[in-house]
Amino acid sequence: MDSQLKKKILYVITKSNWGGAQKYVYDLATSLPKEQFDAAVALGGTGPLLEKLQAAGIRTISLPLTRDIKIFSDPTVVLFSLLRLFREERPDVVHLNSSKAGGIGAFAARLAGVQRIIFTAHGWPFAEKRNAVWRLFAWLGSYGTALLSHEIIAVSKKDLLLGQRMLFCTNKMHLVYNGIKLPMAFGSGEVIRSAFPAGARITGTIGELTNNKNQIALIEQAKSNSDMFVAIVGEGEERSRLEAQIREYGLEARVKLFGFMPAREVLKGFDVFVLPSLKEGLPYVLLEARAASLPIEANRVGGVGEIMDAKDMSDFSLEQMVQKTIALYHILH
Repeated sequence: MDSQLKKKILYVITKSNWGGAQKYVYDLATSLPKEQFDAAVALGGTGPLLEKLQAAGIRTISLPLTRDIKIFSDPTVVLFSLLRLFREERPDVVHLNSSKAGGIGAFAARLAGVQRIIFTAHGWPFAEKRNAVWRLFAWLGSYGTALLSHEIIAVSKKDLLLGQRMLFCTNKMHLVYNGIKLPMAFGSGEVIRSAFPAGARITGTIGELTNNKNQIALIEQAKSNSDMFVAIVGEGEERSRLEAQIREYGLEARVKLFGFMPAREVLKGFDVFVLPSLKEGLPYVLLEARAASLPIEANRVGGVGEIMDAKDMSDFSLEQMVQKTIALYHILH
C-alpha cells in the first residue's frame, strides 16, 4: 500500500521508562499491520521504551518533557510543543497514553484539527487514595481529557464504570483489556534463585519502584517474618528509600533489589508472586504471573480482580487487544 494511503497513528506518552503504559504503547506500535498503518511515538526523556522502539524500527519523536519542564507548572511549553508536532505530523489518529499530558494533548490535537483522538486510561488518577483536593483536580483533568477525546479506552471494567459516570462521555468509553502474547516462553529464573540460599522460599514482585507499587510493604513483612525471602525486580524513584529501609532493618541477606529485568526472565525464580500495589490499571505483570502458573497474592485494586477471577487467559491476548484498538481507529464521526 502506498505510504500516503496508510493511516498515520501518533502515540503520545510522557515518559520513556518501562512500565505498563510504556509496554502498551510498544506492543501497539510494533503490532499494527505495516501495510495499513504508519506508526510513530512521541515521548519525553530517554530510557528503555525509546531504545526498544528504535530497535524495532519505530519512528520516535522527542518531547520537551524533562525534570526542568513540569506539565502543570509550565503547561504552555507542553501545549505549544504538541500543537506544533500535530500540525507538522498531520496524524489521522493521536493516541494519548498519559493522564499527566492527556488533557493538554487532547486540547492541542483539537486545535490542530486531528480527526481521531484516542485516550487510554491506564487507571484513573482520581481513584487514588489521596486527599480530597488532589482528587478533585485529578477528576477535573480526567473529565476534560474525556470531553476532548473522541474515544476513551478503559483497561478494566472498574475503570470503564468510573468513566461512564462522566456526563456526556458514557458512549465514548470502551473496555479493551491489556494483552500479552500467549503462550509465553519463560526463562529459568536462575538469576533470582542464585541470589538466595538453596531451598529458600522466594516471594517475588516486579514493577516500577514507586509509592503506588508499595514494595515497602514486603520489606515490612520480611522484618516481621524471619523465614521470608523477598526479590524486588524493577527500577524507579523509590529505590533509595527501599535500600535505606532494608539496611535499617538489617535485611540485606533476605530482601534484595534486582533492578530492571524482563518479567519473563525472572518469574520462574519466584515461589509466589505478590502484587502489593495501592493503584493499578490492568497490570501486565499479573497477566504474566498467571501465564507462568505461579501462586499469586495481590491487592484487589483496579483490574486486578478481573485477572485473578478469569477462568482462562483468552480475554487477555495481545491479538485481541490490537484488533479491538484498531477498530476504534477506524470509527467515523
